[in-house]
Amino acid sequence: MATLQFLGATETVTGSKFVLEVAGSRAMIDCGLFQGHKELRLRNWEALPVRPESIGWVLLTHAHIDHTGYLPRLVRDGFTGPVYATTASADLLDIMLPDSGRLQEEEAEYANRKGYSKHHPALPLYTEADARRALKQVVRVDYDREVELSKLLSVRFIPAGHILGSSFVAAEIRERDRDPIKVVFSGDIGRYDEPILNDPSPVEDADYLLVESTYGNRRHASEDPEDRLAEIINSAAERGGKVIIPAFAVGRTQLLVYYLRELEDEGRIPVLPVVVDSPMGASATRLYAKHKNDHDIDMQRLARIQRNALATRNFSLVQGRSGSKGLNDLSGPAIIISASGMATGGRVLHHLARHLPDPASTVVFVGFQAAGTRGRRLQEGEKEIRIHGQMVQVRARIESMGSLSAHADSEEVIRWLRGFKRPPRTTFIVHGEPDGAQALRDKIASELNWNAVIPTYKEVVEL
Repeated sequence: MATLQFLGATETVTGSKFVLEVAGSRAMIDCGLFQGHKELRLRNWEALPVRPESIGWVLLTHAHIDHTGYLPRLVRDGFTGPVYATTASADLLDIMLPDSGRLQEEEAEYANRKGYSKHHPALPLYTEADARRALKQVVRVDYDREVELSKLLSVRFIPAGHILGSSFVAAEIRERDRDPIKVVFSGDIGRYDEPILNDPSPVEDADYLLVESTYGNRRHASEDPEDRLAEIINSAAERGGKVIIPAFAVGRTQLLVYYLRELEDEGRIPVLPVVVDSPMGASATRLYAKHKNDHDIDMQRLARIQRNALATRNFSLVQGRSGSKGLNDLSGPAIIISASGMATGGRVLHHLARHLPDPASTVVFVGFQAAGTRGRRLQEGEKEIRIHGQMVQVRARIESMGSLSAHADSEEVIRWLRGFKRPPRTTFIVHGEPDGAQALRDKIASELNWNAVIPTYKEVVEL
């Protein structure tokens, strides 16, 4: 009897980890970090209910840290098997996992230096060296090619349209004396009609489906993202302030630069310095030129007949610390895009600490902000925020742009689900906060008449 265990992304959007067990062999689908509230982050330090050395394979839907960031710890704790990811995802992992390890080390070092950790000494969850060791186990796979893990289990990676290299993972279980069982893991579902990435691919059948519910209780704003972005930037430029945009280094950063280039070309915003202050964001932007087949037709046309589609006129990619610190001396209006997207770490914290007290500045959130993150607290109007152990006054304008999210909203999820030719036996609602998961479950039940349930943390179900 095959089983499925939920070790993350249950009633929360972070920490995606699912263990599929077939005849004693285990595959872990996604291996993400918990982020947000302290009680969630503490789960990263807890021993898993399955021994890492007992896991045979790890399969990654995409490279975002809430889906991959626990992998170095898993390897350090004893996992020795292959890690399957699409070629583009593997290229991104080469950038993102060492960066995550470096951030873990820097945060521990900073906490020890400033004395604000309750642990003495503060230790990193894993190191950059741990991350580089984990990368040696990554195996690159092509989209839509069957990968046979064992005689009883095979998988396919199907384009998901969320970020470069993102995929749905379709697993087929072939146990003796039973019909094959297909289990589909949605990972993160992308948007339709995006200007850069292709639409999410249809999936026609599954016996069991795990579907994300990040925006299960919401529809994205119908606003034109270029109109909204132009309004925010022009207002900030008139006040002489900086625009600070916390953004995922992969996906949102590139889309933002694409829109800024369009607005400049159309004369709808002034030509301002646009700085991507993120080593990972800079490296990821270069990968878009390498993986041309993952681009939308519109993106390919721009790359052929116009100048760089992912660069504005006064554009710079900052990688070194000295360049990042030099931005403190940047005078006049400017746009600084920096990770992390939820302001949980990374260089954006230094920019927020500097510019949040300035009423002329604007902070723009362009993606989902999980409960308990600094991004969510700023969105909710907190007037004082803790950064690196110090309280920072919030006087800058705080703006949000739902139309730039990389996640399908509730209507787009339903659109994708309508592509199935038959209802799954059970649809598990994951990767969403309680309200979002509940709302999507109800929507699926009412509009599709499917059996949909919300699993709990560490729950095991028989398939």
